Amino acid sequence: MAQVGVAGEGVIRVRLGQDADARTRSAAAISMVTPGGFAGARVETGDGAITVDAGSLRAEITLSPWHLRFTDASGATLLEQDRGHTDISGRMRTLPFGRSSADGAVAAYHESFAAPADEAFGGFGESFTPLDKRGQRPVMWNFDAFGAESQRAYKNVPFYLSSRGYGVMVDSGTPVEFDVCQSTHSCVQIVVPDDLIDYYVIAGPAPAEVLDRFDRLTCPPLLPPKWAFGTWISSGFFVDTQERVLNRARTIRERGIPCDVLHLDTYWQTDGHWSDLRWDAENLPDPGAMLAELDRMGFKVCLWMNPYVSHLSPAFAEAAENGHFLRRPDGEVYVAGCWHGSYPPCGIVDFTNPAAAEWFRGLLRPLLEQGVRVFKTDFAEGVPHDAVASNGMTGADLHNVYALLFNDLVSEVTREVAGHGMVWARSSFLGGQRHAAQWGGDTYTSYPAMGSTLRGGLSHGLSGVPFWSHDAGGFTGRPTDDLYVRWMQFGALSPLVRLHGTTSREPWEFPEVEAEAVAALRLRHRLMPYIYTAAVEAARTGAPMMRALCVDHPGDPVAWQADLEYLLGRDLLVAPMTSPDGVRKVYLPEGDWVDHWTGEVLSGGRYVTVSAPLDRIPLFVRYGALIPVLSDPGEAVGDGPFGEITLVACGVGESGAVVSDVDGDTVITAVSEGDGLRVTVSGGRASRASRWWAPTSRSS
Repeated sequence: MAQVGVAGEGVIRVRLGQDADARTRSAAAISMVTPGGFAGARVETGDGAITVDAGSLRAEITLSPWHLRFTDASGATLLEQDRGHTDISGRMRTLPFGRSSADGAVAAYHESFAAPADEAFGGFGESFTPLDKRGQRPVMWNFDAFGAESQRAYKNVPFYLSSRGYGVMVDSGTPVEFDVCQSTHSCVQIVVPDDLIDYYVIAGPAPAEVLDRFDRLTCPPLLPPKWAFGTWISSGFFVDTQERVLNRARTIRERGIPCDVLHLDTYWQTDGHWSDLRWDAENLPDPGAMLAELDRMGFKVCLWMNPYVSHLSPAFAEAAENGHFLRRPDGEVYVAGCWHGSYPPCGIVDFTNPAAAEWFRGLLRPLLEQGVRVFKTDFAEGVPHDAVASNGMTGADLHNVYALLFNDLVSEVTREVAGHGMVWARSSFLGGQRHAAQWGGDTYTSYPAMGSTLRGGLSHGLSGVPFWSHDAGGFTGRPTDDLYVRWMQFGALSPLVRLHGTTSREPWEFPEVEAEAVAALRLRHRLMPYIYTAAVEAARTGAPMMRALCVDHPGDPVAWQADLEYLLGRDLLVAPMTSPDGVRKVYLPEGDWVDHWTGEVLSGGRYVTVSAPLDRIPLFVRYGALIPVLSDPGEAVGDGPFGEITLVACGVGESGAVVSDVDGDTVITAVSEGDGLRVTVSGGRASRASRWWAPTSRSS
């Protein structure tokens, strides 16, 4: 039975199943989409055709033969079903809107859309392949991807954006396959191995408008706490003693390295017991005192964890006896090689079991009450296909949405005790923007891997996730000095930044380039009013902080292809140096751009060749922008309002900006006057404008 209806202004839902009440299999564990309504919705019928009007989007249905076309309000075609073709042998070349069966049972539902030759496609989650997915075949199945250089992804999102001004989202937790003009260049084919196909066409026309409507269907993004935008520094894969942790913190402060979060990775727990969420009593005998001392030094503490419990842990037997783990089809506890042979096999916590979920909360709550502020939620891509959950779901049906159940639970207990819902997650799925922060997994330390990591972040941003990060310096192995600096610069101008790897990423461990690496972090902290304002806007709108150029320039074909650069917020264009020789081409979109380092004004709509010494990342400012920066950045971002802010005007004439802070928004206008600016302030900081605003200007 096919159903077409309005799910919100500019949103039309299409369902096909064997009965009208069919639900996706993942609905047994979690609801990922909440369709809305639209008071102005209309349905018109006549002459074998039906029109469903959702305001800025319309569906035109021809009944015989069946055909579905989506248009904007003016009647211009945005998207339409592929009418189907056969090859010279008479075989079908594309899958029609319908279902396929095997051995008498439904194997999958499918849909096909015609694709003009110049249409580009972005999204599908944290995909490390080129930004335009045309010619690719993303499969929505979460992997432990062992890096960031393949089509395997930790975070899949069954959603894509089109350069023609619309988006498509599929509500299913199964391994949905999107054949994006790969097997047939003129067609996007969607195969859904579920009990129905349930998809939404979302109007734009701009990507930001599509993402806003996407959020209304799924969930709004969660703004991380302000301190989370400061630097995170990790212990890496070292066995930490209490004194080593405190010495690291003292060294960070003594060397003047900006830092808000100290991350303790795997070895805060006993080696081989991961992840039973118990302190290593031998190396960390008094964690409460340690956390209190770190708090006095201005550090928040993040602990690594995952939803697996080693069979060697004392906690394993208790959890197994109480039914807290997924099971095999024969009823035995599923002890899986979640670490792929590197560490002992584990039980996998069954979050569909309310008792298991409460047991797991009970492990996390005391840590938060001790003073831990946030958790890094690692793994969660490893549910075996043949596992059985307490609610009857198979591992295949639970596999993708398991990451949402895991992160939801950790987020909820963190909010309960620490007052915020942020996690630092590796795996995710549809709607994962409600968990605030995600990072790009275990990438290799090389220039190409840094480039593919960047592509993954841009794709994830086009999938509705504004707050993303990566391991600055790369994860696997030790980076060369120059790569360490280049990656640190990329990290410092990412939405969030963390230094982490299998070897140390502490700046003093790279003495020849420590100054350049720390300078990148200081630049970030100086830009913090701009960065935090961009974060607040991203949480309100769903548009990513780290914006592929097509977000702001959707009509520019190059903007859908230029995927080794991005806009951080609306006004800073960042082009990480992805070449060891320090030379690269940078595409400047339409308009004029100011070189941050030299003040040179460059015209856009073209590529420029940039040579950047090791202490500089290619960075450009939109001409006419007003950039708020901290006059005295300090050693940490913290929780309170910003101190004195300086306005940097990149261009002459009149400029305007909004600066967001924990005490509200401030609207600023600035007009050139002599060598400075005449500033008008209203809103949050208006009453203290004379104290806080020290205007300067920059032009060519």
